[in-house]
Amino acid sequence: MKTEKQTTNKALVALICIILLLLLGSILYILLGPSGSKSYTAYIYQDGSLLQTIDLSTISEDTLLTVEAADGGYNIIEVRPGEIAVTDASCPDHVCMKQGFIQNSMLPITCLPNKLVIQLKENTAGITPDAITY
Repeated sequence: MKTEKQTTNKALVALICIILLLLLGSILYILLGPSGSKSYTAYIYQDGSLLQTIDLSTISEDTLLTVEAADGGYNIIEVRPGEIAVTDASCPDHVCMKQGFIQNSMLPITCLPNKLVIQLKENTAGITPDAITY
């Protein structure tokens, strides 16, 4: 009787370990997944209006942009090949600056006091839709 209980416990522990490994693998794939061949376009919005789009794959040298808010605030945006960030801002908390450079579309840069949003979207030229994406 005792060996039957031990066998059940070992099987349960093995099942839990397999589930945890699958979960960890899925999280790592989502965070570090295949993004090497993807190119992105940055969409810069202020107060809900699109100000500018920048194809990050066409950038060859570092560029600085200044976006001024209606109340006198500002954000300085640095664009590098394949990435974008807010490097200076007049907002009090500087959350937008602390986010650093982004290279994918997982999380946009937002500056709530200056009503600025920078969102990356994957360039889809040449991608043909299939049954899943259609």
